[in-house]
Amino acid sequence: MNIQDFLLAFIPMFVAFDAIGVIPMYLGLSEGIEDSKKVRLVRNASVTAIAICIIFLFVGDALLDFMGITQDDFRIAGGIILLIISISDLLFYSSRVRDVEPEDVGIVPIGIPLIAGPAVLTTILITNDAYGWQLTSVCIVINMVIMYISLANANRIKKLMGEAGSKAFAKIASLFLAAIAVMMIRVGLMNILD
Repeated sequence: MNIQDFLLAFIPMFVAFDAIGVIPMYLGLSEGIEDSKKVRLVRNASVTAIAICIIFLFVGDALLDFMGITQDDFRIAGGIILLIISISDLLFYSSRVRDVEPEDVGIVPIGIPLIAGPAVLTTILITNDAYGWQLTSVCIVINMVIMYISLANANRIKKLMGEAGSKAFAKIASLFLAAIAVMMIRVGLMNILD
């Protein structure tokens, strides 16, 4: 594993995980929950997300094969979903999920789909295809550690960046996500047409 391959695998996954961009949504969904319960909430969200990511890393291709879906089909579909999500985040700032019970927030919607959502799962498949499962696993674990630290320190990060700063970072991450989505659609279409 060389540093260039690591960076080419890590950066798209880092953007897809969007650790800082998830913080405002996490804060909104966990509002009113006691700090002692937030520790368990963050742990549940992280365990759920990493479990989904690792399972998808090893069975994602087989699942797609079973369903008759090619990686390019998934790449295009994932790209379209990512593009819609990123445009929605760019134009309308709000949490994606409403009316959720506090006990359930850690697993759904924070673990899935905010952390392990379509962006991350699609990126895992593409990274696995390009660089193999070992490097993809390393990138997943590092990104989940970053995500865990970000969520565990969400209040501090928000105070440090300020409300406007965290929103601005989330918008920049959404813009990069839109660019990655367009790239995924373009590559998928080019591969199908070749």
